[in-house]
Amino acid sequence: MKSRRLLFILFALTGICNGIFAQDGGDAQAFIREAVQLNKDSKYTDAIDKYTAALKLEPENLSANYGIAFSLLGADRGKEGIPYLEKVISSNSTYTTWAYDLLGSIYDKAREPAKAIAAYRAGIKIDPKYQTLYYNLGLVYFREKDYAEAEKCVIESMKLDPKHANSQRVYALVCFHQNKRANALLGFCSFILLEPNTARSTEAYGNIEHILQGGNLKADPGMPLSMVDANSIALNLAIGKAIFDTNKKKYPGPADQLTAELTTIFTAIGQLADKQNADPVFRKYFANYFFQLAQSANMPAFARMIHEADPENAKWISDHPLYMNELYGWVKTAERGF
Repeated sequence: MKSRRLLFILFALTGICNGIFAQDGGDAQAFIREAVQLNKDSKYTDAIDKYTAALKLEPENLSANYGIAFSLLGADRGKEGIPYLEKVISSNSTYTTWAYDLLGSIYDKAREPAKAIAAYRAGIKIDPKYQTLYYNLGLVYFREKDYAEAEKCVIESMKLDPKHANSQRVYALVCFHQNKRANALLGFCSFILLEPNTARSTEAYGNIEHILQGGNLKADPGMPLSMVDANSIALNLAIGKAIFDTNKKKYPGPADQLTAELTTIFTAIGQLADKQNADPVFRKYFANYFFQLAQSANMPAFARMIHEADPENAKWISDHPLYMNELYGWVKTAERGF
């Protein structure tokens, strides 16, 4: 995902710089166009040669300076690209934010989190609406096991791009690591709605199962247990009670039981979060949304869709296209906001 975003920037820079430098550098632009295609094909060493040739003709070309840094990162020579990015940053142009994003990626890959954080935050200071910076910053905090800061960052990322599946996945994971099981459960469900039937959605469903079984992640080695606030404790307890009440009954099959469990859980969480009137992002974007889903007729389809890797669920989905279309139609039209 990050590479595709940076490649998009490369294409944009190439097009803009074509206009800026057209009168002086037709040959340089030809080298840059070739380099962009080579990057797209992951031929980073060849792209470096093309950008080097372009920079001999136009040393100040922003596209070539940014592009060679991108190629060097792809070739595992990221730090060699820093001087080129510093030139782009010092231009104080619209490309400066993009350069900070790439600089942060270089430091992140080099396992220098403090410098990566500084680069991403510098970019955010310039452009507070640059979604990728928040997401990448959240990833650094996640790797550093600073889950609270990671949560803040990916929330900002989701606000700017509510359909960014990666942000919702990381949100669920960092909440799970903080033993905020209601947040994690709804986060994983939300992620699967955006990215169903993939290896990552199967992994997310595994985490959902763990939560439904009463599990929470153990503290990382050498790290203290996360202090869970009173509201999160109440939400965690609501999940356990909903499962206990639901499991008093017998169901025709596992998917029917999951439908009942999730319907009861979504209803309980939605009602409780509304009373708590805390954490507006969780309450509005997650709890209210899944409360609405629980009140709809789409829960049987949803319960099977989130575990489509199961052969029985896959068959049910194939045999019930109308139900699935109704679910997808609900997802498109249901109100959801921050």
